[in-house]
Amino acid sequence: MIIETSRFGRVSLNAEDLLTFPEGLLGFADLRSFVLLDDPSDEIFAWLQSCESPAIAFPVLEPELFNENYRLNLTKSDLEALRLASMKEARAFSIITVPEDPTLMTANLKAPIVINVKEKTARQCVLQDNNLAIREPIFSKLQQRVVSNPTVSIKGQSAGMDVATPLRAADSGQGV
Repeated sequence: MIIETSRFGRVSLNAEDLLTFPEGLLGFADLRSFVLLDDPSDEIFAWLQSCESPAIAFPVLEPELFNENYRLNLTKSDLEALRLASMKEARAFSIITVPEDPTLMTANLKAPIVINVKEKTARQCVLQDNNLAIREPIFSKLQQRVVSNPTVSIKGQSAGMDVATPLRAADSGQGV
């Protein structure tokens, strides 16, 4: 399958790379098909790319990379919607906002993207914990992580699921 993206151009994907969001994302309810893409030229972020709208892509990180005490407490309805028996079958990602000044980047800890890895279904879950921020500053935390382990990239410190590496259609022999 080939999708158009504004960030990576035409990208060739395998069907197993697709993530289905039955309810869409907050503010993007009409978009249901996404893929996690790894940008080989970016040492930090993966991208949650819409397969339906080339311009819609969100930088994401696993929250444990900048908040080692982060715990997901999903409601029963979240677990049922994701068809999860436990969080062992899931991965969570925070959507990152990177303003013009990257030192002001923030993560949404309150509404993570939770993925049922086996089923390839996902949901943006709004957590009930009032101590979680929608705009958690993360630049200095990521910087500390790099300083503490400079030989391993942030992505290399991730414990998450496989992220597809964009294979541009031109590189795959399928033409642009």
